[in-house]
Amino acid sequence: MAKVSAKDLGEQPISKLLVKQAVPASIGILVMSLNILVDTIFVGHWIGSIAIAAINIVLPVSFFIAALGMSIGVGGSSIISRALGASNYEKALKTFGNQITLALLFTVSMVVLGLAYADNIIMSFGGKGAIFDPAKIYYQIVLYGVPFLALCMLGNTVIRAEGKPKFAMYAMMIPSVSNLILDYILINLLDFGMYGAAWATTISYVICFIFILWFFLSKHSELKLNFIHFGLNLSIVKEIGSLGFVTLARQAVVSITYLFMNNILFDLGGETSVTAYAIVGRMLMFALFPVFGITQGFLPIAGFNYGARNYDRVRESINTAIKYAAVLATLVFILLMMFPEAITKMFTTDVEVIKQTPSDMRWVFAVTPIIALQLIGAAYFQAIGKATPALLLTLSRQGFFFIPLILILPKFYGELGVWMSFPISDVLSTLVTGYFLNREIRRELIAKTV
Repeated sequence: MAKVSAKDLGEQPISKLLVKQAVPASIGILVMSLNILVDTIFVGHWIGSIAIAAINIVLPVSFFIAALGMSIGVGGSSIISRALGASNYEKALKTFGNQITLALLFTVSMVVLGLAYADNIIMSFGGKGAIFDPAKIYYQIVLYGVPFLALCMLGNTVIRAEGKPKFAMYAMMIPSVSNLILDYILINLLDFGMYGAAWATTISYVICFIFILWFFLSKHSELKLNFIHFGLNLSIVKEIGSLGFVTLARQAVVSITYLFMNNILFDLGGETSVTAYAIVGRMLMFALFPVFGITQGFLPIAGFNYGARNYDRVRESINTAIKYAAVLATLVFILLMMFPEAITKMFTTDVEVIKQTPSDMRWVFAVTPIIALQLIGAAYFQAIGKATPALLLTLSRQGFFFIPLILILPKFYGELGVWMSFPISDVLSTLVTGYFLNREIRRELIAKTV
């Protein structure tokens, strides 16, 4: 794969550059998603369907804490991309050092609190009945590895901001592959059950961290830190916080969504409905990997060229990214509409789960072709450093539309109302994003180019 440097982000053709950035990102997301997918299949067949539900209870909690690292990474990487575009290398270094300091302070503190209130947290997120005990086992062990995961997420975004998508891809692939190998050893061969699943996940996070540490210490990285860079700078911290809060808020809303969904579905359909949601959730992570890859590839291109005042290239990157992502989303939609039963049977042999899940899956992915606009539109505002519109658009789907819908529609349509909420919120959030993105292009990019 051709090498991409920070300078190339402002020079190479946008379509070619987007492919170079998006393909490694997509492969990394694919492998990571396959890891989650296959991990769920292993757990479902080697431990049982209740174990799938148990992991689904824990994921939003652990991912929220890890998202502190990702939010700091994304917020800081937006600054780094624009700083590199403006040839301000000292600001890029100071930002990176501040990112690491902030990530360690926040994630370690959150893990301590998470372990102290483990029982209450698990119950709040729907870990009830037969789900509670396996969920607690998984929760306590995985939380030990979450600070490493947070640093991995942070490092991955910075690697991509440097214009090194190939290494960012490796950083996503390494923990995924190691987790699957450890799953096979600890769950299947050694029969450690939920303990095996949890330790496989935690150890894989540590392995990923070791790789990312090696990258930044090696000659491959342009960002060589000194101790002075780790001292917090108030202006940089504020900028990281304002931009990173977008990502953190999104993950917070995702975690709240899991909280509502698991509890509502448990009340309406018991463990079967929670398991069905867990399977659909895995497909949401896996099936859309190429669309997420395009979004990840788009971020440094838009940020760098905006920082370099190449507004024509920024507009071209928006149009190209939306076009590519829409085509890929449509292909995903076709496959999921055609084969939901076969997909469900990959995860479990539970007859009730197999009966319920395909219909739920069709509802969830009903308007998938239009989500490209929503994802790229929200990402654009984050890439150029406009935190407020980025935050509002990022929260629009789940925060402003989806959560109210799942609280209202089940009162009229029962469990069907839960699944109807997915396509309705997708349509509404896409319309809102399209309006604000079009206004921004006309007012800023076109006006500044003329």
